[in-house]
Amino acid sequence: MSLIVTVVEAVGWLGAAVLLAAYALTSTGRLAGDGRTFQWLNIAGGGGLAVSSTVHGAWPSAALNVVWIAIGFGALATTASTATARSR
Repeated sequence: MSLIVTVVEAVGWLGAAVLLAAYALTSTGRLAGDGRTFQWLNIAGGGGLAVSSTVHGAWPSAALNVVWIAIGFGALATTASTATARSR
């Protein structure tokens, strides 16, 4: 197995672990589901899975994870604009 394949596999597995951790932490009440940390974990995890899926040609999974990332950034933008409006 080449180094690049090994790195891609590691990135994919790390992405999966990050998404599972975010879900577990939110489901057990240790992390707010509407918080920035949760969204960043989703973005990072989705990114890792998107890279792995793209390299392996798993296009439905890659597309799903790109949308997952976009949702995370959208939620962060909403959170930021809400915080800005509250501070005025």
